[in-house]
Amino acid sequence: MGQGFGKAFEPEDGVNTAGNPSIHEVDGERRHVLRCTSAAVALLMGSHTLTGHAATAATGKPLGFTSVPPSRADALVVPPEYEAQVLYRWGDATGIAGAAAPDFSADASNSANDQLLQAGMHHDGMEYFPLDNNPRHGLLAINHEYTDDGLLHSDGMKTWTADKVRKSQAAHGVSIIEVIERGGVWRVMPNSRYARRITGNTPMAFGGPAAGHVLLKTAADPEGKRPLGTLNNCAAGQTPWGSFLTCEENWNGYFSAADKPAPDELRYGMRAKGFGYRWHEFDERFDAVKHPNEPNRFGWVVEIDPQDPTQTPIKRTALGRIKHEGATTTLSRDGRAVVYMGDDERFEYVYKFVSRDKVKPGGYRANKDLLDHGTLYVARFDSQGYGRWLPLVHGEGGLNAAAGFADQAEVLVKCRQAADTVGATRMDRPEWVAVHPNTGEVFLTLTNNSARGQNGRLADAANPRNDNIMGHIIRWREGKGAGGSGVFDGDASATEFRWMHFALAGDPNAGKAEYRGSIKGDIYGSPDGLQFDAGGLLWIQTDISTSAMHKGAYKDIGNNMMLCADPATGETKRFLTGPAGCEVTGVSFTPDRRAVFINIQHPGETASERGDPAQPKAVSHWPDGPMGGRPRSATVVIRRKDGGTVGT
Repeated sequence: MGQGFGKAFEPEDGVNTAGNPSIHEVDGERRHVLRCTSAAVALLMGSHTLTGHAATAATGKPLGFTSVPPSRADALVVPPEYEAQVLYRWGDATGIAGAAAPDFSADASNSANDQLLQAGMHHDGMEYFPLDNNPRHGLLAINHEYTDDGLLHSDGMKTWTADKVRKSQAAHGVSIIEVIERGGVWRVMPNSRYARRITGNTPMAFGGPAAGHVLLKTAADPEGKRPLGTLNNCAAGQTPWGSFLTCEENWNGYFSAADKPAPDELRYGMRAKGFGYRWHEFDERFDAVKHPNEPNRFGWVVEIDPQDPTQTPIKRTALGRIKHEGATTTLSRDGRAVVYMGDDERFEYVYKFVSRDKVKPGGYRANKDLLDHGTLYVARFDSQGYGRWLPLVHGEGGLNAAAGFADQAEVLVKCRQAADTVGATRMDRPEWVAVHPNTGEVFLTLTNNSARGQNGRLADAANPRNDNIMGHIIRWREGKGAGGSGVFDGDASATEFRWMHFALAGDPNAGKAEYRGSIKGDIYGSPDGLQFDAGGLLWIQTDISTSAMHKGAYKDIGNNMMLCADPATGETKRFLTGPAGCEVTGVSFTPDRRAVFINIQHPGETASERGDPAQPKAVSHWPDGPMGGRPRSATVVIRRKDGGTVGT
């Protein structure tokens, strides 16, 4: 999701080389590879209709705002009917009770201890939790995905020290802040009893089948139940019982592995020098040669109770160990929790978890073990618009000792290998999932995959374009009867589904057919963030890399953006454009839909710095302007000037 050296444009680490059947191999009736011609696009977009769909109109005219044109300016641009306020920047005080945070230093001279009291770096997934039945007073839980050490420290990575490692670790993780709106202005509450920072060194716990397993035991934690810290927190989710799910994505890059990593390490993209963080030089647990099980303690979904600052965050192993992009939770017809998850890397998979037990009233305390028991599935997208959820259960589908899985814990720790074994469909970077609030229809962003079409990994029905640098959005409805005789009623616990494409992103004026796409309305590329509001409008955020922006295919698309779409009609309008070099990410609404929170990540990122943590940014001065020093990721709140419903 984030770019920088913490996340490549199209992650190549651990690329899936499993010989899983592609869609055109699964279905004997359609063994040919679909080519990206106009006829093929029309077939994929209109081959069938998901029955029973009905969108709920927003208060006011849906998509009634003025569309924002593409931009390359170093500015955040919103429709003229709206106003945007920067709320919480990297280095701003978190407002922790009893702790006076020092001001942010423009020269980045703040210490590691200062950083523990301040906003972390590179804001990402985010959720809003209202307090006291007041839609405009609540908590924001905000992910901080990674750090650029060239910006984080006053002299970058020169004279590398233990204190710099501590500061980098403190700038990762999660912020929980208390916010309130008064007179149309939002502010972060000081001295909040809820506020806290969760970092790369915060004590945590394991829950679920893998807790205490030998693969999670280390010298520092011989019981394998007490991991330390959370890293590369990307997208997120909110549960029906009021907890925050933060997702560990590119955790592999923090570890220094052997020159020739083991096969299981390679499957997750581990390599000798990681992403160049150099933490292992002063924090031995990130030396995977000395501590080979420490990497197994990352790659999980972490559950946090935002209303209890004393709660120990819990890594929920029943949801599998992958590079989690997000965790979107909904309810099945019988009241069980269903969590959808993407593994954000080229040729990786889409997962869902269905809890064993029903959600109980009583909030987090009544459901604190709910995500520890249930069934994890991985998706197979067959052609002709049908698909199945394949269980990742020890003893089923070849997941046995002979295949390298001694028990269910090993299935979960080696989740990617388990998905390889059962024959899941290799997708084009599955990222955020959004569930329609009324129909239960599920939408998924597939951000891009320029390697599609190479080495025999050809385009298929679900991923229809070779050299897919633009990405697409797929949708499906859960149900039973993939042979055509069943009912796809949107029950999230079903093991079958019917799918179609919502949009193939691209520019209709692009030179190559593969880059033109099929969008109704304003164009975009590399869809990433995805969220429904309560009225059924779909919000799309983009993550075009700085290197891709220099390619001719993106010349008319401009900076990254957020758009709003009507899922019933497919109409899409550009709602905002971000400053130069940024990613637009994180989206959450107040319950009354009078305000929306979004994050601007890594403003000013340049193509030259990708892969180099010591390279400082030079393209942007957002949000503080040329006199403000370093560019700073930030949370922004946006509202209509007349106080009306966002999206209208």
